[in-house]
Amino acid sequence: MARLIVVSGLPGTGKTTLSRELTRRLGATYLRVDAVEVPLLNSGVDVGPLGYEVVHTLARENLVLGRDVVVDVVNPLPVTRASWWQLARDTSADCTVLECVLPDLAEHRRRIEQRSPDLAGWILPTWRDVEEREYLPWHEERDGPRTVIDTTDSRLALEAALLVVASD
Repeated sequence: MARLIVVSGLPGTGKTTLSRELTRRLGATYLRVDAVEVPLLNSGVDVGPLGYEVVHTLARENLVLGRDVVVDVVNPLPVTRASWWQLARDTSADCTVLECVLPDLAEHRRRIEQRSPDLAGWILPTWRDVEEREYLPWHEERDGPRTVIDTTDSRLALEAALLVVASD
């Protein structure tokens, strides 16, 4: 059975670092919403939910083929969170949702302010952008189960994520 692993969290919490390493370790397909949205934005497209829709469609195609998929998305709202669970049901995939958190706000801010874009033309969010971003607190009854991963130490975060994925 294919596995859908959704790595969520605010910008700068280590989602991409964790997602990439999970993908390598699991031999999965990697889908990053930023990699879809940035070229669209650079082409003048008003992205809205389009980036998520494209990643959702690509994930579906890979899950139907029996491929494990790691999705790298902020996943800030109940509607986005519910869509991954629905996709898993529709494709008979196992679903694991991880929420990356960085408890030390000073470290989170440092990471935001010191990172460099890894996609051509990507304008990274500022610390203020992150603070003001709409990101509703997770409510498992509404949003489905998820495992919180402390990404302070990327090695420990990966170990924790691999344990969760292995147990689901």
